[in-house]
Amino acid sequence: MKTYTIGEIAEKYQLSTDTLRYYDKEGLLPFVKKNSAGRRVFTEDDLGYLNVIECLKKSAISVKDIATFMEWCMQGDGTLPDRYAFIVEQETILEAKIQVLEANLAFLRWKKWYYQKANEVGTETIFFEPGTRQVSEKWHQEYENQLSKIVY
Repeated sequence: MKTYTIGEIAEKYQLSTDTLRYYDKEGLLPFVKKNSAGRRVFTEDDLGYLNVIECLKKSAISVKDIATFMEWCMQGDGTLPDRYAFIVEQETILEAKIQVLEANLAFLRWKKWYYQKANEVGTETIFFEPGTRQVSEKWHQEYENQLSKIVY
């Protein structure tokens, strides 16, 4: 079976060797063996675990929770229910974060359109209800109408 050094893994996953050492110290890499010189040796089998760790990290899951999950993986089939429940819970959390991000993105796109129009005419007062700084609902409607014309 092909093996990899910590440097090769760092390059492959675009991580620093210090990050990989930190992961090991924090219990994220219980599957990694060490050679007679005490150096970490990664195998092809380890790549799947590393992919899981990277996905969980990018999903903003804490190092402590990832370490727990990896320990369950090492314990085998007896922890399948725990692992499944963990993934379901993380999926729910991530979906909620995505909804918030999508709402924020939609608002930023509205503001981008708003400022583009304001820049075209040199003022944002065109958007305001007379005598106020409140944006008229007709502008929100015009923005939505233009969105509906966009074909993705």
